[in-house]
Amino acid sequence: MPQGSPRGTYLEVSESLRAKIRDGKITEALPSQSALVSEYGVSRSTIERALATLKADGVIESVQGAGWFVTGTGDRRPLVERVTDLLRGEGVKVGDRFPTEKELCERFGASRTAVRSAIAQMEGRGLIGKGAGRGREVLTLPTGRETQTA
Repeated sequence: MPQGSPRGTYLEVSESLRAKIRDGKITEALPSQSALVSEYGVSRSTIERALATLKADGVIESVQGAGWFVTGTGDRRPLVERVTDLLRGEGVKVGDRFPTEKELCERFGASRTAVRSAIAQMEGRGLIGKGAGRGREVLTLPTGRETQTA
């Protein structure tokens, strides 16, 4: 992103994101703040100001533990519930490989910190654990729709 006035950079970022939402390039979840920092080549505080501007205008909303969403869209459940739903998928069996942190970050548009927290909660409930090699595997399948956190 070209650097004009430092005071106006966050407005340029917010207008770019607004255009992507308007044009349908972003339809639900926004990319993580880290991804936006990389994409626009600006600081985290600039991204935070841009997001705050869009939030104040009612264009986006923040969901604790889930990220930023276009207002009125997206899955608002905690990340751990959405990740646990992977184990409820058709054909998932005990012993199957569980996705890597990187795969989960990309799939859910979440930060690595948020994904690690969800994984830790799932490990604490005995759903997943260390598998062969460096990966994780499914230890047991969830029953019902439990939403308890560890």
